[in-house]
Amino acid sequence: MGLLKKAADTVYAFRFIRMLVLDWKDWDAYKAGIIDENGKRVKSVKIDNLEKSSTWTPFIRLCANIKRIISKAPGGGSRLGSFAAALYLIKEKTGMTDKELKQICEKVGIESLDFLNENSEWFVVEDKQLSHGVYRIRDSKVLNSTIEEMCNAKDQIRILEDCYPIGDVFGVDIYEATHMRTNQKVYVTIREIYK
Repeated sequence: MGLLKKAADTVYAFRFIRMLVLDWKDWDAYKAGIIDENGKRVKSVKIDNLEKSSTWTPFIRLCANIKRIISKAPGGGSRLGSFAAALYLIKEKTGMTDKELKQICEKVGIESLDFLNENSEWFVVEDKQLSHGVYRIRDSKVLNSTIEEMCNAKDQIRILEDCYPIGDVFGVDIYEATHMRTNQKVYVTIREIYK
């Protein structure tokens, strides 16, 4: 069973990398009219048959959301922080290793050292604990459970007491917060939140 799972993970990792470097117009979801040339979901198109639903699976939605986040990455540290949180979500869902994540970053042209730049510790109290309270998100994010982009820029999130990192990606600590509008969990970094 372990060997089979590892093989499936490897297939998904390569499929994920392929989706990230593929032009939007080459995606089956674009050809089916489900997404536009920027990878955004066309809400007026109904997914009402097997052909359309096979081009817009949870995995493909995750790839599309990550690809859109990556396209914004050169814009600043908060976007790299958002990308780090998204990578952690992928790591959690697929069981990928840090080495495999690093290969993905190299394939899409992001250096893992880019994640180590300016790291605001304004909201960190001690032992990497994030100060509890209500914050806002700088950029759109995907929710952990649905892998849908439902957490929009400026949405409020709640950090509970005793909020310590649940993991890290390339040295960037990942925290779990609650999106207040949907009451769903979302991964964040300290770079992508503000008061």
